[in-house]
Amino acid sequence: MTPPYPRGEHHYIHRIGWLRAAVLGANDGILSTASLMIGVAAAAASSADILIAGVAALAAGAMSMAAGEYVSVSSQADTEKADLATERAALKDYPEAELQELADIYIARGVEPATARAVAEQLSRHDALGAHARDELGMTEVAAAQPVLAALSSAASFAVGAILPIIAAVLAPEGMVSVTLGTVSLVSLALLGWMSAVIGGASRWRAIVRVVFWGAAAMAVTGLIGRLIGTAL
Repeated sequence: MTPPYPRGEHHYIHRIGWLRAAVLGANDGILSTASLMIGVAAAAASSADILIAGVAALAAGAMSMAAGEYVSVSSQADTEKADLATERAALKDYPEAELQELADIYIARGVEPATARAVAEQLSRHDALGAHARDELGMTEVAAAQPVLAALSSAASFAVGAILPIIAAVLAPEGMVSVTLGTVSLVSLALLGWMSAVIGGASRWRAIVRVVFWGAAAMAVTGLIGRLIGTAL
């Protein structure tokens, strides 16, 4: 008999941990580096000054992204560990109450009370802590915090993104640095939006429009500030 669902049903949720960090890092690398370089260029700085600003933004940004991701995801991991320790103690001290609590969760989801109790008992015999972590606390292995992976993904993707506007500035014709930076960066952001949508199974055009709109806005504001400061000085 042919199954009513497609063979090898495909999902994207297992990619969410590294995809979020990678997209955030690359987007920030392109946008922050390009915006900074455009701001410096708008202040009538020399080509050397613009490149120095770009390289400094790459180095500082990559380290900042790595540190920020590691600290934030580590905080999430610490919270998860604390919750698991609390649940482990409750299972030891109040096993019957915890069993009923698990059954009540299934009842609230529409399972008949007798069936819910039977399921809770079977799952508890197999792995009580895992059942409570998953169904009571909402923890899964797919979404588990991974601080080192998040930090490395963010730093690497930031550096990859930041190198694009730097290359664009190096290859830009004389007097066309800002225009070249803006064009290359917006095209890069559009490609990043498209790639992230493909990998994550989301709408391509929505991702592209979203990232290009905010990228253009950020570069425009930074360029305006650079021009105003350059004129004032």
